[in-house]
Amino acid sequence: MWDWIGQIDQLKRRSRPVVLVTVAGVEGSAPREIGAKILVLKDGTFFGRIGGGNLERLAIEEAQKLIDSGNSTKIRFPLGAKTGQCCGGVVELLFESLNTGPQLYIFGAGHVGQALSRALNDSAFTVHVIDERQEWISQLPSGVIGHCLDPEIFISQNQFSPTHSYFVIMTHQHDLDETLVRLLLNQPHVYLGLIGSEAKWTRFQQRLSARGIAEEQTKKVKCPVGIKNFGKSPSEIAISIGAEILMLHYKS
Repeated sequence: MWDWIGQIDQLKRRSRPVVLVTVAGVEGSAPREIGAKILVLKDGTFFGRIGGGNLERLAIEEAQKLIDSGNSTKIRFPLGAKTGQCCGGVVELLFESLNTGPQLYIFGAGHVGQALSRALNDSAFTVHVIDERQEWISQLPSGVIGHCLDPEIFISQNQFSPTHSYFVIMTHQHDLDETLVRLLLNQPHVYLGLIGSEAKWTRFQQRLSARGIAEEQTKKVKCPVGIKNFGKSPSEIAISIGAEILMLHYKS
């Protein structure tokens, strides 16, 4: 039996938008029973089957239209000339858009990363935390997606959305922070924040400039990250960052 729940989980971990198409109703003769499913990606790649033929092709096309909007809908398909099938029945398909909301990527699972993941765990964001230290990833709250992986490898293996991706860099190594700023500036995103002081950011800007990165590019980085004057404890810093991100998301 096809593990469609596991397939959705894998796609969620990779931030891949997908539409789940389910046979929600059947009248008369139909190729598949109620509950049959397919998962459709933006490029038309799909998993599972709901009967094949023209019905499946039409369902995939409708699913692709929904991915960018993030909407869900239900459509009735008479199995006649329009669908190129002669069953004579009617199939009602439920289209559910998944993984189409904003994605927050926290690079660093230390104290502030833990606090920020807790603060936004029950929000509009799907929260990802990337850190190669298993002992820190294991402390993340349920619902947060932990990636025990070298952050540079994670970036190379994933696709990011220009309208849904929010990055916050707060690793335990300044050199790694600088590398991630450089790499993420080349990735599509809504927000790129770096934890640290103004002095740290001034040094980073000088080094990035020496690498040929234009000032217009580095202006995209928010550092210090978060709303000012919120205190210095991990929870207070996390609240200030979370508030800044939420204001940007809901304003947009």
